[in-house]
Amino acid sequence: MDNENNTVILYTSQSTIVADELETKGICFSRKKYVENKYEESGPIFVAAYDWFTAEAEKYLSKPDGAEYPYWAFTESYNIEQSGDSKMLRMLVPLNEAIFFDMYDWNKILSLQYIGETDSDEKNFRQLLIDYGIHRHSDIVLTNFYPDLKNQVLNSWHRLFRHHEKIKSGSSTGVKSIQAGLWCLKKDWLTG
Repeated sequence: MDNENNTVILYTSQSTIVADELETKGICFSRKKYVENKYEESGPIFVAAYDWFTAEAEKYLSKPDGAEYPYWAFTESYNIEQSGDSKMLRMLVPLNEAIFFDMYDWNKILSLQYIGETDSDEKNFRQLLIDYGIHRHSDIVLTNFYPDLKNQVLNSWHRLFRHHEKIKSGSSTGVKSIQAGLWCLKKDWLTG
């Protein structure tokens, strides 16, 4: 991170359609329908996670007109998964246009799992599920059989943003891999 210039180098992989729109329009926004189409039968899980993220992320960074869902970016290019029609973009993004978090915490949300305050807290929660006889963590969120546990899981997701300010200031202590959410992509962020 370049705190002197208040910027960060981020990498994202986008379809050629997005890259072309970015080139012609100068800015592009992700839409809910794109996520639904991309993930098809798994769509409801992703929509639940993205809807939650969108509502919570606005507390840290206002969503501009035209934005529905975030784009994902990473500080390290090796975190990028590219598909056949995708293009990796390298961007110099203003720090105040990104929401930072640990990629592994976000993956827990995508799996509808609990984010512990500590590793020990997570271990204790996993043991609680075993004690309840729950084998699929996603059942807690996707069914109405465990309302108290569901509240614990959903409330734990607020920990996703616990590293945001620290990462913005240049520290990644306690973060395994930095991921960022961006409300849009801008052509003038692109670098060579």
